[in-house]
Amino acid sequence: MAAKEQINEQLIKDDLYMAVNGEWLKTAKIPADKATTGGFQDLADHIEKTLMHDFGEMLDGTVQPEDQYLNEFIKYYRLASDFEKRNADGFTPAKKFMERVENLKDWNDWENKAVALTMKGYEAPFQLYVASDMKNTDRYALYASVPSLILPDKTYYADDNENGKALIAVFSSMVMKLFKMAGYDEATAQAHLERALAFDRSLAPHEKDSTERADYPKMYNPYSFEDFKKFSSYLNLGKYTKGLIKNTPDQVIVEEPKYYEALDEIVNPDTFENFKSWLLVNTLTGVTGYLTDDFRVTGGEFSRAISGSKEAMKPQKAAYYLAGNRFDQVVGLYYAHKYFSPDAKADVEHMVHQMVDVYKHRLENNDWLSESTRKQAIVKLDALGINVGYPDELDPLYKKFKVNEQLSLLDNAQSFSEIVLADHYSRWGKQVDRTRWQMPAHMVNAYYDPQFNVIVFPAAILQAPFYDLHQSASANYGGIGAVIAHEISHAFDNNGAQFDEKGNLHNWWTEADLKHFQGLAQDMINEFDGLETEAGKVNGKLVVSENIADAGGLSCALEAAKGEAQPDLKAFFINWARIWRMKASMERMKLLLNIDVHAPHVLRANVQPKNLDDFYTTFDVHEGDGMYLTPDKRVNIW
Repeated sequence: MAAKEQINEQLIKDDLYMAVNGEWLKTAKIPADKATTGGFQDLADHIEKTLMHDFGEMLDGTVQPEDQYLNEFIKYYRLASDFEKRNADGFTPAKKFMERVENLKDWNDWENKAVALTMKGYEAPFQLYVASDMKNTDRYALYASVPSLILPDKTYYADDNENGKALIAVFSSMVMKLFKMAGYDEATAQAHLERALAFDRSLAPHEKDSTERADYPKMYNPYSFEDFKKFSSYLNLGKYTKGLIKNTPDQVIVEEPKYYEALDEIVNPDTFENFKSWLLVNTLTGVTGYLTDDFRVTGGEFSRAISGSKEAMKPQKAAYYLAGNRFDQVVGLYYAHKYFSPDAKADVEHMVHQMVDVYKHRLENNDWLSESTRKQAIVKLDALGINVGYPDELDPLYKKFKVNEQLSLLDNAQSFSEIVLADHYSRWGKQVDRTRWQMPAHMVNAYYDPQFNVIVFPAAILQAPFYDLHQSASANYGGIGAVIAHEISHAFDNNGAQFDEKGNLHNWWTEADLKHFQGLAQDMINEFDGLETEAGKVNGKLVVSENIADAGGLSCALEAAKGEAQPDLKAFFINWARIWRMKASMERMKLLLNIDVHAPHVLRANVQPKNLDDFYTTFDVHEGDGMYLTPDKRVNIW
């Protein structure tokens, strides 16, 4: 359907999102095995069909894989697709995984086996991982994190949270079914479930919620190794730490000190049986996707309840995602080399540099930054790394992946996990590899990494409606142009602004400038806080960083569009609204309101244009119209 046929231009004055997407919303259907449709998801669905077709031809031998790494992926995909064998094997491949937990005697026994268990992918009551040091991003440092909760966020554990209670009921029902399928008697299964839930509840009070975690720099809390070891009176944290990195760190960066200060309350002789059952339940739910189709479908009941998906994926699609997620960079490079043209890559790179120039011009003419802060902001912008399409080379890690077709799918998965974890912990103390991409090329997304000061645009997002060589430049600026400038803006949002041009956590602001910026950020919080959606009210503090990026992105993209010979600002704003079209299950929308740092799509489409004077003149919006916002309420930061 042509874009004009979908748009009610008269309605734009009252609701830009509905004017552009209203007709689409009337007929759009969410796939039964998904929680959303539209925008990003439509592109992802198209890529899914394309790659499943291509790889299907490789599975049946019609087409030969083009390189050895793709060949290993196809072998793994073939194992994942062989449900006849998976169903015949039943629960047998998982028994040894469960037995390792069942045989644990006490905390001392767990401590002696903890490193080996961690390297095999088992959960622990605390998590250590390696990442670049926020204050010295040239080197990998050791971080201490917290275990995942069963529910999506600690707020779900509140006594008055009925949604949390309903989800625990679904989780409990699922776990009992899985235990029965695995051959456990009901009494034993019920006892394990109750103890696991008790241990999970003991974690929640000491962990941060999603809003607290959205303040990214506050995860940087370095402790000397000697002080870190003192967090537990019952476990030798030093022995465990040195066992993982095969070295002695000078410090450990603790993400959530409150949790570690409560470690003796969480981990002590009285809690071992609860922990053991928690570990057993986590292991059971974690292996289901690698077993029979019945285990796969039953093991997904809880996640489907959270997302609102009506059905499990069909077996072949599930196999594609299982194999593809492990070989994601291999799959991404295949997709990019086949479907992303050099012309498109060059054109988008040109647009990125153009948006950087627009941003630089705006910083140079900013009327509230002092000269010293402005200079540092431009230094940071000039140092910004730009990655478009796909990485130049495959991560060497994938060269270690060898599929043993004589072993089960689960055994191969564990082998890969051990390779990944060994590589991960071996990085400690080494120089940071800044060439690694966090997203594969076939993922419909983009990101800014504050510690690398780099923006990344995978090939998958560089297509319509975001970007199309055949649509107007103004429409492209309203789509991919705004996305590009959004990612640039993250370098100067409430989190990114605390990192310098090298990605180090370092204050480069004058005190007065920082205070003014924090006031503008609060204005953005206030603009969104409490806004009503059909799923509930928006938490302005949770979504502030993404809203600052949206505001800066749309504003800078608008300036670039106005710089064209024949700008079409109607097309610009209309495509901005089009890229945010989405229909989602109520469960999914409620979940995102609680944990997602992005505002709901309808608000991303509608609120930011209200902040821009050009929107009012373009569509003749006046006081009394639904899209009107008084000038004193309009928020402009970048």
